[in-house]
Formats: sequence, structure tokens, C-alpha cells
Amino acid sequence: MGIALLVFLILFLLYLLAICGRREHPRMKLLQGFHYAHRGLHGNGVPENSLAAFKAARNRGYGIELDLHLLKDGTLAVFHDSTLIRTTGEEGVIEDLTAEDLPRYHLEGTDETIPTFEQVLELYGGKAPMIIELKPYRKNHAALAEATCKALRGYKGMWCIESFDPRCLLWLKKHRPAVIRGQLSQNFFKSKEKLSPVIKFLLTNHLLNFLTQPDFLAYRFEHRKHTLSGFFCKKLWKMPFVAWTIRDPESHAAAVKEGWLSIFEGFRPL
Repeated sequence: MGIALLVFLILFLLYLLAICGRREHPRMKLLQGFHYAHRGLHGNGVPENSLAAFKAARNRGYGIELDLHLLKDGTLAVFHDSTLIRTTGEEGVIEDLTAEDLPRYHLEGTDETIPTFEQVLELYGGKAPMIIELKPYRKNHAALAEATCKALRGYKGMWCIESFDPRCLLWLKKHRPAVIRGQLSQNFFKSKEKLSPVIKFLLTNHLLNFLTQPDFLAYRFEHRKHTLSGFFCKKLWKMPFVAWTIRDPESHAAAVKEGWLSIFEGFRPL
């Protein structure tokens, strides 16, 4: 019985060490005090991830969350899906486009077109922080992370980078350790992601944190009570949490009360 207890305690200690990220990044506090408009302040005829959506968020003093893809000519485009069909009605994959192609793709039937990251940086101009999600395609995670960091050189505003793909965080850890990096996650057993059960288990329970050393965890808010790992990350290791995606004032109030940063959509928090 004594040996069994000792083995359990050792395994539990290893588990706790595995989920510990990098603690107390000196600039992490600069992200506090803002609410983040998911893909910009969109709706009512304003498309997601459009310059109009980002301008609306900027004018109301919100931070923004946006998604980046690397095009075949090295341009960074702000767009959520790899496939174009949902928001443009066109077939194809955004990674196959160039900067020259983007103005031909209209968002949600409006005059708004797919913006470049450079355009968004110029528009937002450091008025509020940005949460930048990297959307790797196939094996371009390193090129995407590098291009993003290069584009942000000299930008005066506050920002951080997050991704579901731990390889992006590993690249940042090795090549840009000063960058605030966050691991996106959720209960993958309740999602439609085509991942092996082992990968789903590792990502759901933050068990790769010892490798990627994230500064914060961005977790699907309604899944927050589905795993003990989030509890230990927050209560024991004091890691900051970002809630995605908050779609009603009640959930927003709960997230803020629990100390989470809120990425919101569909309403305007005070």
C-alpha cells in the first residue's frame, strides 16, 4: 500500500509539473483591463475579420482577436477558415492566394474584402491590445510564426500570440522567447476536430505545457469545468486564462468575476 501511494504521489507531481507554463510574464498585465472583440466587432452587416469590424472595435475602445494565415507569396491575411467558402462563397483555400488576389474576395456579400495583417496594424495603430491567433496550414507553422513576428517589428501597440497548434508555441519559445504566447484549447472530446484520442487527451488537459511553456491559456469557457488541469493551472500555478468565445452578458460577467479575459461576440460589454 505504501509503494502504491508513493507511485501515485510521484505520478501526480509529474502531472502537476507537466501542466505548469511560464509564469508572470512582465508584460502580461498590459493585456488586462480590456475586453476583446472576437474577429472584430462584427454583425448587422459588418463581416467578421474585416477592416470595418476592426474599426468598429477600435472606436469603442475594445481589444481585438483576429486570425492569421500565410499566403503563398508570404503575405499574412486576416481570415478565420482555410477554406474560402463560408465567408466569401468562393471555392478554394486561402493559402493558395496572393496579396493581389485578396481584393477580389468579398466578405459575406458586402463590399468588405479579405484584409492583410499590415492593413489591420495600420488601422488599429496600437489603440488597444490584439490577441493574434496563428492558423497554420499543413506544415507551415514555423513560417507563419516567423512572418507574424517580422510583421510586428516596430509596432507600437500591445499584442500577444496564441494558437491551437503547440508547434507554433514551440517556435516562439525557441526563436522569440520575449513574445507573450498562449495555448488555445478546449475539451477536444466534445469537438469535431479530427485528432487521435491521445492528442485530444494531451491538449484538453494542458499536458504539453512543460514543452511549450505558455504564458496564458485560452480555453473554451463553457468547457472550463470539464477538466481538473485548468483548475490546477489557475489555482496552483496562477496562470492567466482567456475565455473564448463569450456570447452573452451573463457568461461575460461570470468570466470577468473568475478573473478571465473575455473574447466576446454578439453583444457589447460595458
